[in-house]
Amino acid sequence: MNQQTIELFSLPDTFFQLSKMLNDPRYSVEDFGHVISKDPALSVRLLKIVNSPYYGFPSRIDTISRAITVVGIDDLQNLILATSVVDNFDSIPDDLADMTSFWFRSVNCAVIAKILAEKCAVLHAERLFIAGLLHDIGSLIIYSQFPDESKKILEKSNYDRQQIVALENQMIGFSHIDVGAELLRHWGLPDSLSESVMNYMEPEKAGQYKYDASILNLAAFLCDLVTPFEKISEIVEKISNQVLSILSISEEDIEDVLLKAEKELSLVFSMLVPNQNFT
Repeated sequence: MNQQTIELFSLPDTFFQLSKMLNDPRYSVEDFGHVISKDPALSVRLLKIVNSPYYGFPSRIDTISRAITVVGIDDLQNLILATSVVDNFDSIPDDLADMTSFWFRSVNCAVIAKILAEKCAVLHAERLFIAGLLHDIGSLIIYSQFPDESKKILEKSNYDRQQIVALENQMIGFSHIDVGAELLRHWGLPDSLSESVMNYMEPEKAGQYKYDASILNLAAFLCDLVTPFEKISEIVEKISNQVLSILSISEEDIEDVLLKAEKELSLVFSMLVPNQNFT
């Protein structure tokens, strides 16, 4: 894979500074706050998010240090990652992707993945939110780097995801899944994220991260194929038996996940993708 393909976008220095500081006991909440505050635009965005209805804190949070105390540095770092990606991938040709629709689906997958992880008692379920949000990020790089090939692939595949992957490998030499996983590695994100994204269509190939990949597989399936009037029993019949077995999740669990996700989706979308409406 051409290295140039995965260097179209870098995360802000703030993210990498925090990553280095997180496991060092010498640094305090004030130190973390000082690093984030060096980026005024990012600070304003983060404060808007932590004061949004999604968090619902009773009193206003007006400093980054207070936000870290209330939300936690891990969650705040995930917000920096999420908002940086959403804000910077904004120049994709309209005939290849409607960015509002793209991010709505990505946020939907993220919300479902996190709730599924919580339902399955996964520790640090927030990582599955990030996996869901970024699992299709390679598509945006493919679109921007190979727009002509992308048009042909989308038309020929009729937007079927399995067909898209096969045609990308045939026409470009690698798929958006390959690119997305490589981008996450390039950013220095945990192997659990890159391996889950790399193998979410075939989670049995994810090795020690098979469980995370299975959650991501199910989340992507649910956000793509569930229709408003479909019975939960009909939905479950379409889910891979292998995924259901790995996760040991019931029909009732899946119904509960979808109900919770429906309640959270609009709040999370408006929080991460401001000034966009999806109807």
